[in-house]
Parts: sequence; C-alpha cells; structure tokens
Amino acid sequence: MKTSAAEILREYGPFPDADHVHGVTFDGHHVWFASGDRLNAFDPESGNTLRSIDVAAHAGTAFDGKHLYQIAEDRIHKLDPATGRVLATIPAPGGGGDSGLAWAEGTLWVGQHRGRKIHQIDPESGAILRTIESNRVVTGVTWTDGELWHGTWEGDESDVRRVDPQTGKVLERIEMPPGTGVSGLESDGGEKFFCGGGSSGKVRAIRRPRRGAKAT
Repeated sequence: MKTSAAEILREYGPFPDADHVHGVTFDGHHVWFASGDRLNAFDPESGNTLRSIDVAAHAGTAFDGKHLYQIAEDRIHKLDPATGRVLATIPAPGGGGDSGLAWAEGTLWVGQHRGRKIHQIDPESGAILRTIESNRVVTGVTWTDGELWHGTWEGDESDVRRVDPQTGKVLERIEMPPGTGVSGLESDGGEKFFCGGGSSGKVRAIRRPRRGAKAT
C-alpha cells in the first residue's frame, strides 16, 4: 500500500455564518459545501462565496452534472441548484448515521460514518445495490478516474484513502497533518481533492497523487 503525506495546496475560509463544513462537491466551476442549515458555493480561484441555498445540509453533498444531492439527517434531497428547490427525497441508507456522498456510474455512493461502510444506492428509490466495508470511520466519499476514495477522521488522525470498490481493500493513503480532519471529500476531476475541514470551518485543497508517483 502506498502512503504519502498530504500536500495542502490552499485553504479556503473560514466562511461567514458557516462554522462547520460537512459535505463538499464540485460542479465543474464552483465548490459547494454543506454547513448545517445551508448549502454554500464559492469560487475555487478567488475563494469568494458566491451564493447559498437555505436547506438542511448535515452531511454529504454530491452533483450529478445537473442536480445537487444533499444528506439531511436520515434523508437525501435532490435539489435544483438554480432555485434551491427540493425536487425529490429518498431515505438515506444509514438512517441518520450517513456521512459522505458521491455520484458515479448513475448511482449515489453514501458513506456510513460509525458503521464504517460505503453503500452504492439507487438515486430514484434509495435501494442499496452494494455495500463496501471499511476498517475506519468513513467521512467524505468521491470517485475520480474510476477510483473510489474516502476520508477518515478518528481523534487527531485523518487521511484520504483509495480503496478497491469491490473488496474495500485499502490501496493508497494520503495522511493529513495531525489535527487536520477531513469531513467532506471531492475531486476536481484533475489533480486536486477538496476536503471539508469540519469544525475548522475551512475547505482545504490537497494534491491528488499522480499515478506512478513514488510512495514513502
């Protein structure tokens, strides 16, 4: 297994009226993050907050190319990002113990925090299609280039790890500095991950390891 230290490229925030960062997603232009009672969008170039949507936003956030998905306690809401209107609601598989959220392969992938699982679910019904076991608490979840990554955060230790989507085996780990937690997680589709910083109120951009990069 490859292990490397996280290279923090940039920190965003803290943001006005947002003392926690939960889920994080990227729509190709803006980074969205959940802060409890709002979804907020900022420009990753300038760091400026652009807008917010008043909606319950307690955990993971995802974007399917058109709609936002947001965990609100034991439900997942499908939202119109232009209006903020809730278009549909499905049950969350963890029944309120849900954490990260990602969109891939036409389905949603949901982290179950203390349950140490990732569920692939049907975005229309919420039915569980597959479950992957983890050996650590699961926070944020993201897919990029066919790779499944998730965040962990236990005590003072946090990392971002690539796992086998069939078996859950850990293939690679990026260790965050002590005391720097990962709540939400999202790829920019390139060489960066955006990591929610929980109660720090920050979002951190870290470098995604290049394939073939030397491990430590």
